[in-house]
Amino acid sequence: MNRLRPLLLIAILLPAMPLLVGCAGAHNPGDPLEPLNRSVYRFNDTVDKAVLKPVAQGYDAVMPKLGKIAVSNFISNLDDVLVTLNDLLQLKFAQAASDGTRFLINSTFGLGGFINVAHRLEKHNEDFGQTLGYWGIGSGPYLVLPFLGPSSVRDAGGLYADTLGSVPGRIEDIPTRNQYYLGSVIHRRAALLDQEEILDEAAIDRYALMRDSYFMYRKNLVYDGNPPRANYDEFDE
Repeated sequence: MNRLRPLLLIAILLPAMPLLVGCAGAHNPGDPLEPLNRSVYRFNDTVDKAVLKPVAQGYDAVMPKLGKIAVSNFISNLDDVLVTLNDLLQLKFAQAASDGTRFLINSTFGLGGFINVAHRLEKHNEDFGQTLGYWGIGSGPYLVLPFLGPSSVRDAGGLYADTLGSVPGRIEDIPTRNQYYLGSVIHRRAALLDQEEILDEAAIDRYALMRDSYFMYRKNLVYDGNPPRANYDEFDE
């Protein structure tokens, strides 16, 4: 699902770029493991540049646009199963009904999810990390996971739970399951190639920008796009 994100979270960084460029690099109390996290970040970046990015570029070059749309729809459709479960855990029953209906319609009339027939129904983003946050559990320290990238103590636990409960995670044939995960990561990485060029042009601490953006992004998701107002005096200090 979407938690199996690529090493770069550029798609969520760009909207907050003006604010974050000013504060990136400052000490963040939510990152007590920064030396370790930076080491893992450098490892991920090396793997990305040596393996994942070239593979994603090849995929982007050979896969036709309609093929990319179909793959994106298929991944999104499987994701709707977990979204619906987390809707219910957060007592969002109307949203659960909508997301569950999306999955049923796309799985049947959309040829297994390759066609987004239910496009009129809003696509939501819910995972178990958000569910824990909904019930008041803080994110905890920032973590950079090998191969998976930015996370936190809470969200890493949520990722594990989501993986166990997801449709791909319940595939008994290990090679088939691994092929799905690999294909999903390559597809998502290819989708970020264009946005990455913009980030590369900025003279910033990429690690700090990704960390601070991640916290803002996840907080925004937990509060469904309406987080408590930040105290901007803290940034001035």
